Amino acid sequence: MNRSRVFSAALIVAAAAWSLVPAPSRAQEPSNFTIVAKGLEGPRGLKFGPDGALYIAEAGTGGTTSTVGKCTQVVPPVGPYKGGSSGRISKLQLGKLSTVASGFPSTEDAMGDLIGVADVAFVGPTLYALVAGGGCSHGHTGLASGIAKVSLGNGFWTLIADVGSWLKTHPTRYESPDDFEPDGTLYSLISLNGVLYTIEPNHGQLISVTPNGVISQVIDISASEGHIVPTSVAARFGNFYVGNLNLFPIDPQWARVLTISPTTDDNPAPGFSLGTGWHIVNSKAGFTTVVAVTFGPDGLLYALELSDLAGFPAPGNGKVVRVLSNGNLEEVITGLNVPTGMTFGPDGALYISDFGAAPAPAIGVGRILRFVISAGS
Repeated sequence: MNRSRVFSAALIVAAAAWSLVPAPSRAQEPSNFTIVAKGLEGPRGLKFGPDGALYIAEAGTGGTTSTVGKCTQVVPPVGPYKGGSSGRISKLQLGKLSTVASGFPSTEDAMGDLIGVADVAFVGPTLYALVAGGGCSHGHTGLASGIAKVSLGNGFWTLIADVGSWLKTHPTRYESPDDFEPDGTLYSLISLNGVLYTIEPNHGQLISVTPNGVISQVIDISASEGHIVPTSVAARFGNFYVGNLNLFPIDPQWARVLTISPTTDDNPAPGFSLGTGWHIVNSKAGFTTVVAVTFGPDGLLYALELSDLAGFPAPGNGKVVRVLSNGNLEEVITGLNVPTGMTFGPDGALYISDFGAAPAPAIGVGRILRFVISAGS
């Protein structure tokens, strides 16, 4: 069995590893945190809205619908998937947790891992959801993967960009046949200057989507980096910063944060022309299993790591590191339990989706932790 495939495709911990620690009460805990929300079903990306509330993407509980025989399936041991419609977005406001929108596609693979709503972002007052669990290869014939516009008034949502179908007609340079998701495994979503940007980890693309649904490739990361499983994106001063998961078993400190810029190489060697458009101008190693990147109030880049020890992900080994001005990496938070998303709040605190990668047997243990951290330098 190619164990690297299990995690690079699903981006989450296998149920077998979870059997060691089935509930938060038995896992190692980080220090100096407050639980602000609990009982979540696979919490992933999270963002504060213009109303001051915290919006949380949830993968859901998967389902029972199979599409075997109807379309190309994800190869075993990950596939085939079974789909349902339990993906949702929750809102935390004034200490109260409520559902904003539900009925999004959710899917469970043959290992018990879950994919659903992967992230959220705002363009002005409008909420958008990154729908990762849709598509026929995920057990859905009528619900696609892509980006949805969500009404905050009544929870109604509509897919504005069918990214899953777009991926099939826009292949990347290098795709791994034994680790391939036809409908993608969309993971991270940000907004910048009125445009949405998302990362597709399995194919290796940074993609832009306008509010009216026009999809474009920003850069094919696989063309220069191969199958490194990019998961997360942040933007600062005209550049994108992309973190990657890497393959499994985990090889600590070999994940990277890439700097992607619109500059060009004026004098390349033959066959090495970068051409016009965006390309990678810097690569910083020293990270492990990066699942989120963001910039803090101190202007430093923070990276969330799923699990930082060699082998396979396990609760208690997640952490947050930041890049100091001198280039060194500094641990900020340790002891997290397969975390999957983070964001800084208007209060300057860091909010993290903990137990976000819990597989189906541990549904409902997801929680959001709040950390007050000192500024770096």
